[in-house]
Amino acid sequence: MNIILFEALSAQNELPMQDPRAQHICKILRLKEGESFQAGIINVGKGTATLTALEKERITFRFVLEETESAKLYPVTLLVSQVRPICMRRILRESVSLGVERIILCTTETGEKSYAQATLYTSGEYHSILLDGAMQSGKCGVSAVQFAPSVASAMHLLEQDSQRIVLDNVRESTSLARYALHASSVVLAIGGERGFTDNERTLFDLNGFSFASLGSRILRTETACSAGLAVLLGRMGLL
Repeated sequence: MNIILFEALSAQNELPMQDPRAQHICKILRLKEGESFQAGIINVGKGTATLTALEKERITFRFVLEETESAKLYPVTLLVSQVRPICMRRILRESVSLGVERIILCTTETGEKSYAQATLYTSGEYHSILLDGAMQSGKCGVSAVQFAPSVASAMHLLEQDSQRIVLDNVRESTSLARYALHASSVVLAIGGERGFTDNERTLFDLNGFSFASLGSRILRTETACSAGLAVLLGRMGLL
């Protein structure tokens, strides 16, 4: 953890010792009373937390908010097909680490329909994974996540003024590394293990998407997400 995040903080705070964050502070950081660590409020900002007491059942600390810039995310929406939960965990963690503002998880025609009902989502575990990614990045912004049962329904979740790009290695397309960007916000769509169907490609066409590629190699979805986002953010001048 490069920062420890909380839903809310006040000037004086208390954390039960069984909380993983308290264990990290005591066992990994090995902090003592009077020592400080970097803490943040999710989507608000970060500052300095100073331990005021270490007890058997709890720790207490005071917090001073110092800046809000770290809560900002990049104006990028990742629209990605539902894939195996073990792969989606990596996608979620890396996407928030890279600063993606919004993630739309979409069930596609070639994808396994049961993925959308995985315990990753029903248990709320995916939110913890997003927090892990944010804490790895040292920032406070956490990506919003939305769910769509089809590509057609996902189209209704998109902002009208965003530039829309879909990665595809079937249609003739321009390399994403040389793609001309003309909008301040971008939607990047990435398919699952078996890609998009022709019907879905038509839907992208009808909804203003342009086709781009990461080369001729067929990549795993999580690899395409990390590589595609890195290339896109670089083209946007954000990396």
